[in-house]
Amino acid sequence: MIELDYRNVSADKIGREHGLDIQEAFAQHQDKLKTIVSEIYAQKDQAGGWKRWLNLGYDSTLADSVNQYAQSVKGKFSDMVILGIGGSSLGGYALLRALLHPYWNQLSDEQRDGQPRYYFVENVDADQIAPLMDMLNPERTLFLVISKSGTTAETMSAFMLAKAWLDKNLPAEKVREHIVAITDAQKGVLRPVANAAGYQTFEVPDDVGGRFSVFSAVGLLPAALCGVSVKEMQRGICELDAVLQKTDLTQNPAAQGALIQYLLYERHKHIAVFMPYSFRLASVSDWFTQLWAESLGKKHNLHGDVVHTGPTPVRAVGVTDQHSQVQLFNEGPNDKVFTFVAVGRPDRDLTIPNDQFTDVEDLNYLNGKPMSELMRAEFESTRASITTNLRPNMTLTIPQVDAYHFAQLLYLLEVQTAIAGALLDIDPFDQPGVELAKKYTYALMGRKGYEDLIPVARGEKSAVHV
Repeated sequence: MIELDYRNVSADKIGREHGLDIQEAFAQHQDKLKTIVSEIYAQKDQAGGWKRWLNLGYDSTLADSVNQYAQSVKGKFSDMVILGIGGSSLGGYALLRALLHPYWNQLSDEQRDGQPRYYFVENVDADQIAPLMDMLNPERTLFLVISKSGTTAETMSAFMLAKAWLDKNLPAEKVREHIVAITDAQKGVLRPVANAAGYQTFEVPDDVGGRFSVFSAVGLLPAALCGVSVKEMQRGICELDAVLQKTDLTQNPAAQGALIQYLLYERHKHIAVFMPYSFRLASVSDWFTQLWAESLGKKHNLHGDVVHTGPTPVRAVGVTDQHSQVQLFNEGPNDKVFTFVAVGRPDRDLTIPNDQFTDVEDLNYLNGKPMSELMRAEFESTRASITTNLRPNMTLTIPQVDAYHFAQLLYLLEVQTAIAGALLDIDPFDQPGVELAKKYTYALMGRKGYEDLIPVARGEKSAVHV
């Protein structure tokens, strides 16, 4: 299974100024973590607790429904466009990028076994949307519109454009076959629209927030449509979940990671760098950035006190960012905690030819070496340099990038985030800072009921008392 190596946060490795006495820390916080883990899992079915994402890995009915729909439309659509933003897109994109061929959209229909190319529209930039529609065939395009409330301005504006495009190019009775809505089961704006039009629908379950929704239909439907094994992802989650429910801190990697991040945050390590050493896992950094930032960056604690707490996530990718950010990581302020993600073995490997530039002494050391060996050396050398410079770092290792282990990686990070929120004494499942910006957008776009916010949104009135 996935493993966490936290040796490089210990005082033995990086000194007492920047490191922890791990055994002492675990012993001191064992009882508190036992309570936190127990309470999180005890509340997984509690209405209004926003922890029902803990059940998604066990939902065989969900897996069957997305697989059944995917099989029913296989070969019908050459292109799939996912309309969503934030948690409605980042997880799905990370999933498809990790588990499909790296150049999936360039493969032929035959090479993709009749499964669609995929595109994510998560912005309101016409320079992205218009060229995409120019190149798509409406008769062969499926749109997935993902919004729990149906009021997300970015998603719904893109949906309106997509529907108008379909209306213009297809017979009226055919349009509904090209749209799937993933939304709240009963509430919101999109649900009645979808029901009235006869769209295929899937639910965003109650008490599952966007950034914790990747293992709902939000992520699983795009995965199933592209042939990814949903059952294998659920199997990976369930088998790891048995470990993450353990209240013994020495056996629970999610609790260990959360505690280490929390203790180092208390020691002014306020930046959390997430750095996978894998091209296929690069977009997990984007997903993690939202998960960590929206969940833990809060103005108020659970008692209503103003605390302005939360570590700032920074995305990085190895080895690319060795040549951009690692200079800062090694010699800049020692205010960061690093999480590396390593892959045990790649699906494919290449060997550097041993007959190239044989007369160039400074290149000879590369001859005949596997690329996987170079990748491993790059990772280990960066980790060693970070450690030598007394920077606390942990490593998550997954044996390989497949559906089983990829799901474990994301699920572990979700549980770690929930535990970190409890340690910080904040609610990791709300996002009031995001909601305020949404209200200003509504005001500027003329939505009724938000007129009073227009002067502040336009900068014509002080926002001091907002």
